[in-house]
Amino acid sequence: MSTEIPQKLPGIPDIPADEMTPAVVLLLELCHWQREQIQALRDEVARLKGQKPKPAIKPSALEGERSETKKARLPKRRGKRHKTAKLEIHESVKRQPAEDIPQNSRFKGYQDFVVQELRIGVHNTRYRLERWVTPEGMSLIGQLPAEIGGVHFGPQLRAFILYQYHHAHVTQPLLLEQLREWQIDISAGQLSALITDGHSEFHREKDALLEAGLQRSRYVHVDDTGARHQGKNGYCTHIGNERFAWFASTDSKSRINFLELLRAGHDAYTLNQAALAYMAEHKLPCAQLQALTALAPAAWTGQAAWQAVLAQQGITDPRHVRTVTEGALLGTVVEQGVAPDLAIVSDDAGQFDVLIHALCWIHAERVLAKLLGFNDAQRQALASTRSELWAIYDALKAYKEVPDALTAAAIEARFEKLCATRTGYASLDRALKRMRRNRAELLRVLQRPELPLHNNLSESDIRDYVKKRKISGSTRSPSGRRCRDTFASLKKTCRKNGLPFWQYLKDRVFGWHRIPPLAQWIFETPPTAATVPLRDP
Repeated sequence: MSTEIPQKLPGIPDIPADEMTPAVVLLLELCHWQREQIQALRDEVARLKGQKPKPAIKPSALEGERSETKKARLPKRRGKRHKTAKLEIHESVKRQPAEDIPQNSRFKGYQDFVVQELRIGVHNTRYRLERWVTPEGMSLIGQLPAEIGGVHFGPQLRAFILYQYHHAHVTQPLLLEQLREWQIDISAGQLSALITDGHSEFHREKDALLEAGLQRSRYVHVDDTGARHQGKNGYCTHIGNERFAWFASTDSKSRINFLELLRAGHDAYTLNQAALAYMAEHKLPCAQLQALTALAPAAWTGQAAWQAVLAQQGITDPRHVRTVTEGALLGTVVEQGVAPDLAIVSDDAGQFDVLIHALCWIHAERVLAKLLGFNDAQRQALASTRSELWAIYDALKAYKEVPDALTAAAIEARFEKLCATRTGYASLDRALKRMRRNRAELLRVLQRPELPLHNNLSESDIRDYVKKRKISGSTRSPSGRRCRDTFASLKKTCRKNGLPFWQYLKDRVFGWHRIPPLAQWIFETPPTAATVPLRDP
């Protein structure tokens, strides 16, 4: 029996020390244990409902309660870093001492003190365009600088508006208020037009980004999220990897929609070996498959032409139409230069199961993490299963560093043994059966060690889009929807390649074009190269 007096519990009155009998101490310990168990169950219920559990509030470091282990983890200082060593100095000002300098004093040089400043202010320019009339009666008029573009708002201001709205997530009303406080005479309609209109160059660069990224990559991460448009539910699909990110908002998230996105702007339906192999794999009836094989190789442009082909071949069953259309879209993807062995890393959403499909281990384990266990035996089986699953995950990470055939066989046997286990916990056994069905996708890394084991990159990329959606809500115009996708794609791609997004915007808005197109950057720049000059011309 413990003789230590337990910590005071809320709701229980103070008990004098002379009344702290062993029985009272035992009851207080039991109450303390019950409170912990009740709170743990409440936290678990909150997590299952998608809510946040009770936070674990750590003691403040200001009260001197930081543990020795945390102090040991603090990085050791290796000398003072010169914060202003790489700054560009725009102006140098010499300052003398406030006191009178006595005669015969010796000058000892300068002590530098660098001040960083940001200049924000209105700069209005009136261009007085000369007007002439030639002897032949022809009118001549002075030309505006190319970067003005016939707009009454300068390129620096336009770049700033795009940066604030698409990068800093400043809403249009707040941005309008900010500009007016700076004495910019602009209306809400003009601001909206600057955000959504006249960005065809950005759209073309974003469209070329996907084709370059797919042709350059061995694998891509994919995910989707909600994206309401004009008051209706829609979806935004993300495709990307360490070199690029690409977003597109559509009204559906079917496999046909995903394959249409992978076409990267091409509008063709192609019958080739890749298309026919897909149709055969998905059990298209032999008669229809043979008829389509007789047509191959062939391609049709536009949905109307493709529908005519389906009608001509008598393909009317919805499942058959879907299978044939998916195959023809996949044929176009391969025809446009995408490698047939391109790996698609996803969270097990069915629409992404094309080409070489690989699954995220984090999402696979989440099914087990949601299980509770209603007795000690079930909880023990769940804990043992999750522990073994993470051990296999660690083995796969080590295998990626040093691939070996014997190690691969051992990991495969270990995974098979885990999935074949029958624990008596029905929900856990069903989850293991599902993992066994996904065995090929989960163990894809054994054949392709370069593949990632999780889809965290895609979730990280798409989080910024979700943040923008929560702040600004749904889009209302097609141009606004397209601009949200375009600038999200360009911003993320700039970040992945070490390009400052602000410099990129200015480069394009001013028309300098010193930064090459991002598609060309992906094709030609090594992954380690990540800098462009920060100085404006």
